[in-house]
This record gives sequence, structure tokens and C-alpha cells, in this order.
Amino acid sequence: MIGSFSPVNAQLRAGFPVQKYPMVVIAHRGDHTQVPENTIASYQHAIAVGADYVEVDLRTTSDGHLVVMHDETVDRMTNGSGKVKELSYKTIRSLKVADKSKPGSASFRVPSFEEVLNTCKGRINIYLDFKDADVKTVYSLLKSKGMDKHVAVYINAESHYTDWKNIAPAVPLISSIPGFRKQVNQLISFLDKFQVSAIDGSPGDYDEEMMSVIRKRNVQVWLDVQEKIETPEYWNRILETKVDGMQSDHPGELVRFLKQKGLH
Repeated sequence: MIGSFSPVNAQLRAGFPVQKYPMVVIAHRGDHTQVPENTIASYQHAIAVGADYVEVDLRTTSDGHLVVMHDETVDRMTNGSGKVKELSYKTIRSLKVADKSKPGSASFRVPSFEEVLNTCKGRINIYLDFKDADVKTVYSLLKSKGMDKHVAVYINAESHYTDWKNIAPAVPLISSIPGFRKQVNQLISFLDKFQVSAIDGSPGDYDEEMMSVIRKRNVQVWLDVQEKIETPEYWNRILETKVDGMQSDHPGELVRFLKQKGLH
């Protein structure tokens, strides 16, 4: 989330990859309803159920390799411990990712970003949660894999915004709105200073007046709707707010629901 403000050169908001359907479905950390999050298997499942994007949490090892892990440490998801940025690529690749609540379940490896790009190319777009990485390195790899036009980047700091705009201005950026900025005049100030292409948020964050401000600036709203249980009633309430996308923990069920509504 961008938390502070300083003048930046305004640039046109970058456009998203071609959207096939009125409602965008983002598989939160892949489709991890049956396999662990942020694994190649979770991305393959997301592709199979028809999601439009997979969320990919990007970090860098101690020796400069790009890997995928949501947490700062490997403790929750693997049989190892320690911070990603303090572990070597070889060490992280030797770890086993498994569902710790299901002893004896299948194990997987922490994927490299290159593996993820190879898996997704020509099959699904990437919602890149840019946690800890070098923009030039990431963008170079995206281009070399032909995925630079099939990615949207969620930025977590103002420096990320500046670097992406300077290095890859055609890549669409997504950001959270700082909580203290969720008044109309402050929302206007935020959107006019930071030329993001979409904002996220939780259901109920934006009223009609705010949505009008957002629409006038050609910004999309992709809400975080992920819950342990997501129901059609829950999704119907979200559709009433006229958002553009949903990031879900149940992408397959959401896609089926939206198909019934003619939205996917």
C-alpha cells in the first residue's frame, strides 16, 4: 500500500491486458482449494477452472533469484524456517511445501518466477504482488518470456510506483488506498497523484460518490473478496456495487457463478 505522497510526473494510466469478460476473476495465490497456495499446481488449477489472473507473490533470495512466497518467511508454508531474503535459492528449492493440516499430503516445491511465467504463458494473466524484487530484473524476465503484456502489478510502496512508471510505463499498476484517504477529496488527490490503473479494497469500502470519482478517472476496482466460505449471496451483494473484478479464494466456484449471470 502506498502510504505517503510526493509529487510525481503524471502519466497516462496503462491499459490492462484484453479482458474477455465483464467481470475479472483473480485466483488469490492461485487456486489453493485442493493444493497449497503459490505453487505451480495451484496456478495450473486456476487455469483449469477458467480464472483470468493468478496472483503471484514475488520475493528475492539472498543470492538474487526470484521466487514465489507470500510470507516474508518460509515457516508457514514449508518444512524450513527463515526469511526468504536471507536464504539461498538452493536452500529454498530444497524445501517441501505441503498442507500442514493434512499430514501425509502431497508436497511441492517453492516455484521460481521463471517457472511460473512458463506455466502461465498463453494460458492466463498474472496479478503480480510485487513484494521484494528489482523492477529492472523482473521486467526483463517478463519481456524475455513474452509476458510483459499479460501482467498487472500490485505495488506495496511509493518507490515501487516510481520505479515501475520509469522503467515500464505500459505495465498497469494496482494499489490499495490508504485507510485515512478514503474520503472523497482525499481519494481524488490520491488518484490524481498516482496514475494506477486499478485499486483494490474490501466489500463496502467505496460508496456511490467514491465510485463516481473512480469511474471519471478511468480506474477499475478489483475487490479482495476472499473468504473461507464465499457464497452466491455474498457475490451478489458485491455485484451490486458495479466493480470490475474479484480476487477470490474459490475461483472455480466464482467463475461458475458468473457464467450463470452472463458475466464470464
